[in-house]
Amino acid sequence: MKITFFLALILVFNSCQFKISMKEYPKTEKKEVIDTYFGVEVVDNYRWLEDDLSEETAQWVKQQNELTFDFLNQISIKKSLTERLTEIWNYEKLSAPFKKGDYTYFYKNDGLMNQYVVYREKDNEEEVFLDPNSFSDDGTVSLSSLSFSPDGSLAAYSISEGGSDWRSVIVIDALTKEIIEDTLVDIKFSGISWKGNEGFYYASYDKPEGSELSALTDQHKLYFHQLGTLQSDDKIVFGATEKYRYVWGGVSEDGRFLTISASNSTSGNKLFIKDLDQENAPIINIVNDYDSDSYVLHNEGDLLYIVTNRNAPNKKVVTVSFQNPQVEYWQDFIPETKYVLIPSFGGGYFFAHYMIDAISKVYQFDTEGHNLGEIKLPGLGSIGGFSSRKEEKELYYRFTNYHTPSVIYKYDVERRQSEFYWEPSIDFITSDYISKQIFFTSKDCTKVPMIITHKKGINYDGTNPTILHGYGGFNVSLTPSFTISRAVWFEQGGVYAVANLRGGGEYGKAWHNAGTQMNKQNVFDDFIAAAEYLISKNITSNNYLAIDGRSNGGLLVGATMTQRPDLMKVALPTVGVLDMLRYHKFTAGAGWSYDYGTSEDSREMFEYLKSYSPIHNVKQGVNYPATLVITADHDDRVVPAHSFKFIAELQDKHQGDNPVLIRIETNSGHGAGTPVYKQIEQSADILAFCLYNMGVDEINKK
Repeated sequence: MKITFFLALILVFNSCQFKISMKEYPKTEKKEVIDTYFGVEVVDNYRWLEDDLSEETAQWVKQQNELTFDFLNQISIKKSLTERLTEIWNYEKLSAPFKKGDYTYFYKNDGLMNQYVVYREKDNEEEVFLDPNSFSDDGTVSLSSLSFSPDGSLAAYSISEGGSDWRSVIVIDALTKEIIEDTLVDIKFSGISWKGNEGFYYASYDKPEGSELSALTDQHKLYFHQLGTLQSDDKIVFGATEKYRYVWGGVSEDGRFLTISASNSTSGNKLFIKDLDQENAPIINIVNDYDSDSYVLHNEGDLLYIVTNRNAPNKKVVTVSFQNPQVEYWQDFIPETKYVLIPSFGGGYFFAHYMIDAISKVYQFDTEGHNLGEIKLPGLGSIGGFSSRKEEKELYYRFTNYHTPSVIYKYDVERRQSEFYWEPSIDFITSDYISKQIFFTSKDCTKVPMIITHKKGINYDGTNPTILHGYGGFNVSLTPSFTISRAVWFEQGGVYAVANLRGGGEYGKAWHNAGTQMNKQNVFDDFIAAAEYLISKNITSNNYLAIDGRSNGGLLVGATMTQRPDLMKVALPTVGVLDMLRYHKFTAGAGWSYDYGTSEDSREMFEYLKSYSPIHNVKQGVNYPATLVITADHDDRVVPAHSFKFIAELQDKHQGDNPVLIRIETNSGHGAGTPVYKQIEQSADILAFCLYNMGVDEINKK
């Protein structure tokens, strides 16, 4: 960190601290709609904001953004934060390499490129393969996925416009980089899996009537696209008759099998397999219920290796013959342990990645199931990688934690040795910072882990600006990772705490289920207890605490701030699920019911959802924390109407001086593919909003 930057920040704070004069909130008209659930009437005054095609909604968005950006642009420190974010962001970022055909490919960003560029190398000569920065002038068209045919001669890549989940797929000759046929369109929630050089499998929904950003998408189908034919001629392989909300199809590495996963929720799937070597072979059912999550990881001839949490909440790997693949014939290969298993395959070996209190450990297994021992990792943190094609004997993996940018290592599978491959050159001194894991006690006496990161040597005097982050849902595990915005926060003397709440996957399926449906309040109780721990240990206080979460984590923030508005100074609900009575009415939202239940399930479920639904629990006359609701106009995963209606309730009922605002990103979606300049702008706004509302008036940290 440059001293001149800190001096600049100190001067800004000491000379420019003043109370921002804020204009009045835009008047949001109430148009009463009454829904009846099990004889109970519920008023929805802002249903009209769900119409993302209306001019009235567009005008409301414009007025809200004018107010919000007028406020944010008056925060003096924002300019310095933007400059520092830009400085740190400007370093080379690299992916692990991977081989396809005669080329080695990798992703690279020279620093401030809006999108990563795909490069390839052969005979020590490097060239650009795909440059997504050329897809649009403003960087908002992004590369979503890239898939090569088995021999590397063909490639198909998907693009997203404005962050939408709807994709277009472009097919090219990988050797010449020339487009070889018409673009496929209207593809959503899909991989691209090649069947030789014939074509590839993909999944999608019928395009909905009305708004493609918010209308219900309910029946997912698996298609096969034959190269050289029209998309309209693509054959439906699976899902034409029986309805599934989520379908995925993938071809095994040896090209022998097509495996299909089908589900109606984000948890639990049916599993199918088809022998592609046999003409007109039937699709065979392996798992015929939704009681577990299972997928085929690898095969050796007829022998299938299946990852499952069936009767194994922490997951295991089983083997079974393709000739009789049903559950009753499964044999344990890597048995369940007390730690959550995340397996991978590469170079002819299996790698058992275990999460131990959200920290990574990895063991190597051969195809006979022999444990060859632990792989020594460079420290405490998270790893990703340890996968490749069978014949590749050198694998790559990444290591990171909350204050260490990703470092890439190369691993020799036969010698079982790692060697350093690449590390970034970044203007951030990682050794100046420390992470520690603690365990706090939740309301019902459950022990919950939390990792706290900050600069070494700070005083626990109750005045440290602190961001508490959480998610708590969908079996998602929050493991240590580095972001540039956090680095700048740490440089300000900020504390960043991540709580591994129930509802996540850090301790397997039991931990997940403990935060779902009628147990959802456990997640909020855990988050509240995390905040109380930080305050009780004098790490921070309620005047210096911000709570933060995205998507399901946005629900977490919304529920926590409405239940305990006294606990924090700042709330940052980002792309949040905030209307729990209607979330299942939009896009693929009905698939979230495993975690939430729906308001139509039963009176008990309706009343439970209403009891914590953020939109329905904003109370008149309450002094809520300074709130910056964040959403995007092209978010078709968690539609922005959730955020629109929530801020309308807050602005109508909130009483106090804390600003309650909404920042609506334009031509952007749920987060993936957001160009770098938008990421920097949003990060600067968030950090500035936090520091201003915490009244920080000196830096004190160099």
